[in-house]
Amino acid sequence: MEEIVLMENSVVKDGVGSGIPVTFVDLFAGAGGFSEGFLQASYSRKYFKFLLASDINENCELTHIVRYNKQLGLDVKFLRQDITETDFLVKLLADLDGQKVDVLCGGPPCQSFSLAGKRRKYDKKDDLFSHYLEVIKVLQPKYFVMENVKGILTKEGGKIKEMIINKINSIVDIKVVGRLLDFISKNKEGMHMDGFIVDCLVKKINIERLTGPDVEKGKELYIKAVGLRFKQLTPKIVAYKESKTDCRINTIRHGFSLLGRTKELFRLQKEFIKEKDLCNIDNDYYVDGFNDFLDMLVPEAIISQMEKAFNDLGIVGEYKQEVWRIIEALHIFIGTFDDCVRKLEIAAGENIIGELEKLISGIRLYRIKKPFIANASDYGVPQNRERVLFIGCRKDQHFIETIPPTVKDSEKVNVFEALYDLDFLGNDDETLDYKAIDLDRQYGEKAKDMYALLLKRNVAGKPSVKGKLFAQWAREGRLGARYKVTAPFYVRDTMALANNQLNYGVLHNHKTSKQNGDVIKRLGIILDKGGYDEAQEKLVAEGLASDKRNYNVLKAGCLSPTILTIQDDYIHYNAPRSLTVREMARIQSFDDSFVFQGKRSTGGEKRKMEIPQYTLVGNAVPPLMAKAVATELLKYIK
Repeated sequence: MEEIVLMENSVVKDGVGSGIPVTFVDLFAGAGGFSEGFLQASYSRKYFKFLLASDINENCELTHIVRYNKQLGLDVKFLRQDITETDFLVKLLADLDGQKVDVLCGGPPCQSFSLAGKRRKYDKKDDLFSHYLEVIKVLQPKYFVMENVKGILTKEGGKIKEMIINKINSIVDIKVVGRLLDFISKNKEGMHMDGFIVDCLVKKINIERLTGPDVEKGKELYIKAVGLRFKQLTPKIVAYKESKTDCRINTIRHGFSLLGRTKELFRLQKEFIKEKDLCNIDNDYYVDGFNDFLDMLVPEAIISQMEKAFNDLGIVGEYKQEVWRIIEALHIFIGTFDDCVRKLEIAAGENIIGELEKLISGIRLYRIKKPFIANASDYGVPQNRERVLFIGCRKDQHFIETIPPTVKDSEKVNVFEALYDLDFLGNDDETLDYKAIDLDRQYGEKAKDMYALLLKRNVAGKPSVKGKLFAQWAREGRLGARYKVTAPFYVRDTMALANNQLNYGVLHNHKTSKQNGDVIKRLGIILDKGGYDEAQEKLVAEGLASDKRNYNVLKAGCLSPTILTIQDDYIHYNAPRSLTVREMARIQSFDDSFVFQGKRSTGGEKRKMEIPQYTLVGNAVPPLMAKAVATELLKYIK
């Protein structure tokens, strides 16, 4: 164990050594849970070098700059920009300045995903995953890790999970695509498929290897080719004069025009959703009209109307096959790479299927079979927090499917271990330093039982007689000897940082809420009874019942429930109060030297624009879980 040199208001670690750097980028970075965990990880002589983080929120940027640029002195870039903006990739590549990215991590929200034909909510989080994949497609890291809520596995009967896997499998190795396309072109006669459809599949697969503006050009050329078929068909199925006024023909014709401008439609959709969000259009008479309009901007909806128009035309005879070709080509346009190769495999003759399958297996850049459910408590985090991890492994790297636990079920860290040394605040109280804790005085006859809950552990949380208490690790830090962590400080906002208005202290973010007498009594009854349901009868009798139902009473010797973003949802195990930001950070496994910046909390509609400290903590990936992921990647990365 390296020597810990404690200095006034700081934690400084000596003995920085050299090693083999493995680079990483953290997208949708939030507070920096992934970032913190990756920097804590090492394996053999390998360690992670932090290149860049990105998020849309100013307070995320502020927290990152203070932690990584100021405290740790790292040369890390922060890109504060919406990933859906057209120039995001351009700016990302400019900030990376030619540096190769070995690992990409992040948690793009996928909750708003919906399958084609399903009603969508149309919020600002729509399609962030697709843009995350675009970054992967361009950077081509050796591994990528995508974190999400467990509910994504069962959303729409598991079809959303399958769609995500399908899209990941559709990221292609650009070097191999050309060989596949050449093979298909040379063996068209060996395909039991219409020649025009084969050509469409070739064009669609070719689009998959394009990046940046070339993608839109490829899509435009594809639609022009299909549109030309319809233009040639039109005079054969309807008279010229009628074609100008026929609603069905115009629907198809205008549909091609719309599909040729998908980039412009996406930009319009993005701006419209932004205005819808700013005006809080939801649960009112406006929302259906807004969503109906947004529905018509989606390629799937446009093609659906075109297909309906074709059906209404009732074309029969010799031109029916041509109509089928056009409709099939449109469905290929909105399909994925996996959809295309499945069609090719079905159509391939016996003499070419073997070679085709060999080429297809080599064209997928990443391998992933299924997502992995990770419980933070398996990695030394005192919290029952289940999250889904999608780990994409580039085909030249070792395949990683799961992250092995660092602690056994019987060894998991409890809430008391995480919080006992912070239990000295009263109502509306704050401190910038630690205070001595006397468990004998606090717990009397129960003190022996409370002492028994405290175990010495190694840095990953596994019990070890040569280790330290969980709270000691939080105080002294888990980053190791490679980094020197200077004195922690808090700033209100970016302007305060620019003006050097820094508030130093040993302990930050440890402030309790101001609660009136009735609230304190209510929380006391719930705490005494062990839960809201158990306390309901007495609360009613005392006139203290409230509309709020989701109280979670922490149990000292147990794991915490999943920490979210509302502090009032949790009651301290030993006091009638909610948790402080620091206590929530401890339960998330953040070091005490990691200071959450900006506003402590906010409410109502402001939550859409502001990311206060409680939200930063609650939304974060627990660093110790991230460290376990990072360690496994370092173990196998080539």
